[in-house]
Formats: sequence, structure tokens, C-alpha cells
Amino acid sequence: MANRISLNGTSYHGAGAIKEIVTEVKAHGFNKAFIASDPDLIKFGVTKKVTDLLDEAGLPYEIYSDIKPNPTIENVQNGVKAFKASGADYIIAIGGGSSMDTSKAIGIIITNPEFEDVRSLEGVAPTKNPCVPTIAVPTTAGTAAEVTINYVITDVEKMRKFVCVDTHDMPIIAVVDPEMMASMPKGLTASTGMDALTHAIEGYITRGAWEMTDMFHLEAIRLISQNLRGAVANTKEGREGMALGQYIAGMGFSNVGLGIDHSMAHTLSAHYDTPHGVACAMFLPIAMEFNKEYTGERYREIARAMGVEGVDQMSQEEYRQAAIDAVKKLSADVGIPAKNDRIKEEDLEILAKDALADACYPGNPREATLEQVIEMFRMLM
Repeated sequence: MANRISLNGTSYHGAGAIKEIVTEVKAHGFNKAFIASDPDLIKFGVTKKVTDLLDEAGLPYEIYSDIKPNPTIENVQNGVKAFKASGADYIIAIGGGSSMDTSKAIGIIITNPEFEDVRSLEGVAPTKNPCVPTIAVPTTAGTAAEVTINYVITDVEKMRKFVCVDTHDMPIIAVVDPEMMASMPKGLTASTGMDALTHAIEGYITRGAWEMTDMFHLEAIRLISQNLRGAVANTKEGREGMALGQYIAGMGFSNVGLGIDHSMAHTLSAHYDTPHGVACAMFLPIAMEFNKEYTGERYREIARAMGVEGVDQMSQEEYRQAAIDAVKKLSADVGIPAKNDRIKEEDLEILAKDALADACYPGNPREATLEQVIEMFRMLM
């Protein structure tokens, strides 16, 4: 069996990295940018940090901002129309997962118009052409969408999220500049950071994990555990550490998949519009408890990477519990709620069925029954 690794052709990291956007645009001979960025980033001047650079260089662009926190089929279809009308030949995606995911779907459909219904992109779609050349500029330290082959779209009509996995959607350039993340409020920093930790832990225990992705995931767990609290406090060091940690997590999980935490989180967001990172964080200790007997010694290394001391002297039961407790402590320290009072008993069966049908579920190390998933949802009530 061959293990595949797909990454950006080029990525820039560090404070001031956005200045390289102009260099890359000129080097590629691009003409006009289609900038996809959500309304709040435009309102608070975050998007302007990039457009100012384009203005100074005399590079034309058009901004598209019809993007919701959980982007919808309609957001994508409207974006496709806007791109066609704009005369653009490349995309600059500025934002968190919402802007990135919307951009990926737009870029894929422009070059593969047979998928314009959007729904047909679910799962591993048989697209033939790479998406429109895209430069991805994350403003949150969490989704790592700038370096993944995944994106998630919400089907409002069917009240579900669907995951799309496509090597053709990879941005050709990622620009990971922690200064673009400095304006994130504490709550968003916390939730996106816990999403990144979930990526790293799920990627480390998923069925497809192997030596190279293990390397990425363990380093990501270490960086996130050391820096998330500081990032929430808006320290320079915390922001820089999280910017790097979340990207490294993306380098791993994009190539091996995730698990039941993400499948349940997608369902929770689709039904109740719960922020994705919050949903992931709520489910992480629950999913870890469910999976612990199917992970060998991996929880020892998770605990070690999270800074737990003395793991080599612990029994298997002790280090597994230590890893789960470390996750709970970090989540509580950054203000993630432990419960979700919007979940209703009468919704549990459909929530569980949707989670088991999610594209992330097959990567989970342990098979789950409908009743077990219902019980995991019930634990949040």
C-alpha cells in the first residue's frame, strides 16, 4: 500500500509573510484577483491588509463576501456566478475555514463545471482539473484549510454538512502570517485552536495514520498545547506558535483523515449552527474516551506531547486518562463550554445517523453503533 502526501507547492510563514503575495502574483503572471473574504473581516479591516498591498502594486481585484460562518450551497453558487462575471484568473482566499471552503468549491466548479450543483462534490469527487489557482491567507489558527484537500459545505435544505475531499482543491500557495490572526477575539481563538488540536489528535489515532503523519501530529499537539493559552491572551509568541501548530496539523490529517469527533461535530453544526471548533472541542474528550481501547500506546505520546510528566511510569489506564484529562484542562482553560443546551432528545437519532454517514467517520479507529453515537450526543445535554 502506498501512502500519499499532498501539500502546497509553496508556503510562507512568519510575521509579515503577506508581503510575499505580490511577489507570487507577479511571478505567476496573474492578472486579476477574486478575493473571497467574509463580511466581518472586511468590516474590521483585516482583508484590507492584503488589498492595500495589491493597491500599492497596482494589481486589480474584486471582492466577494457572500460567505456565512458555515458556508452554504447558495454561497458557493453565487460565488461561481460572481467569479465568472469578474474576469478574474486567480483567487485569494482570506479568512478562516468558511472563506477557504467557499473558495475551494468555487475554484473547483469553475474548472469542473459538471459539478455546479455542489452536492455532487461530496466525498471523493471524480474531478478532472485542478481548481482555479488559489493563494490562501488564513486569519484563524485552526482549520488549516490552506494546506488541506478537504472542505465542508452546508446543505441548508437537508440540514446537514457534507465533506468534500479532492486533491485538485489544494491552494498552490499558503501565506500563514500570525499578524493576520492578531485581531481574532478570544472566543474564536479558543474554538479554532481546539479545532486544530482535534485535527492533530484524531489524525494521530485515525486508521490511516503512519510514520510521516505521526511526526506532524505529535509536533502539532505539542505546539498547540504550549501556545493556545497564550494565543487566547493575544501574546505574540502564542499567536506565532498557534499559526505554525495548526498548519502542521493540517499537513498531517489532510492526508490520513479524521474520525468520529469530526463527524459528530459536523452534525451538531448543521442542526444547531454550533461553531465548528466549539463542537469539536466539546466532543474531543468524549471521542477519546470512546476510542481509548483501540489506540495501543498512542495516548501515552499524546499525554507526553501535551506536557504531562511521568508518562513512562504510568500504567496504560493511567496515561490514557492523563491524555483525556489534559485535553479537558486545556479546553476549560480557554473557555470552551462542556455542554450544549440546544440538543433535544427527539433529535438524537437523526443526529447519530447523520454522524455515521459523515465522510470523516470511516477513519475512526473503532466502529460505533447507532446507540453508542446517540449516547455520545446525550453526554453533551
